[in-house]
Amino acid sequence: MTRGCRASAGSRLLVAAASMCIGWMAHAHEPARPPRAIVDAELARQILALSPDRITARDVHEILVHAPAPRIVLLQGSPAVVTMQPFAEFLIAMGFPADRLRRPQDGALTYPSSGSSEELAGTLAWHFEADGMMPLLIGHSKGGMLAIRTLHELAGAFHDSVPVWNPVVDQAESRVTITDPLTGQPRPVVGLHVPFVAALATGKLPRILLGQWSMLARLRSIPDTVGDFTGLAIEWDLIAGEFPGAEPYRAMGSARVRNVTLPGSYTHIMLPRTQHLAAQPQTRRWIDEYVPGTSLSTLPDADALDSANLLHAADIWYSVKKHWCLAAQRLILARGISSTP
Repeated sequence: MTRGCRASAGSRLLVAAASMCIGWMAHAHEPARPPRAIVDAELARQILALSPDRITARDVHEILVHAPAPRIVLLQGSPAVVTMQPFAEFLIAMGFPADRLRRPQDGALTYPSSGSSEELAGTLAWHFEADGMMPLLIGHSKGGMLAIRTLHELAGAFHDSVPVWNPVVDQAESRVTITDPLTGQPRPVVGLHVPFVAALATGKLPRILLGQWSMLARLRSIPDTVGDFTGLAIEWDLIAGEFPGAEPYRAMGSARVRNVTLPGSYTHIMLPRTQHLAAQPQTRRWIDEYVPGTSLSTLPDADALDSANLLHAADIWYSVKKHWCLAAQRLILARGISSTP
């Protein structure tokens, strides 16, 4: 009798534990909803007063650091040789919140480029629904190819529908639509729009060598599933197969596409190495003042100054600041402000 009671009690504990586990898994598949109120009234006023095209260092450190920020997916070219970790450290040093760079699965600051565009598109959709902000994509080498392929994935080039991918449990969900966090309306993953994408040293030659045939004709064509796209290339890049007169990136429709040629002294493998630029006052000031299409004064002559990779670091940071501001402004206008400071 006692043994039976103990067995019964043990069974009840197992059932309870199983129920808790099932409940946790079900909850993990549900994206976290941002609160209705985003920021207090004074901070909202300051954010809405910012000019996205002219974000200063003071704007970043006094205003934007207190604002919601979009997630940035840094796609690396190679896990061992060309990691994007140094670029993540640069962004953090410039003021971008580290938690918006980390992978939900393991806290890593960069993402591998070995995944599929279908999975990445579904992940972007999950984060958009959860955060109220569409992530930004920055890819180096093969990572740039995956970023561009994901834009074509969102445009429906490879699949008519794409499942939502939950990055917390790292698996697909049984749905192909999300609830738009800004409008409250359902919408499919296919057709979602990424605000900003940058591709660093992403050439056609590796696509041939790696057998990525479906991207050869698409690599330089940017679909309407991105707002601002920047393609950055070294004119003589043997690894990427880039040479003078190489085919530029071009918009298929409404995307704003920029082609930036980097100095010949830059090297393919070392492009992510940018963290030193935030640590040097001279280069940091130059980056803070940089605006695409304008000429800045030459760097001060300093024997110990390391200006390697300065141009693309400044150019991408400019776009990150701009779209950080725009995303915060959109979210505030859609969700309102809190009633308490």
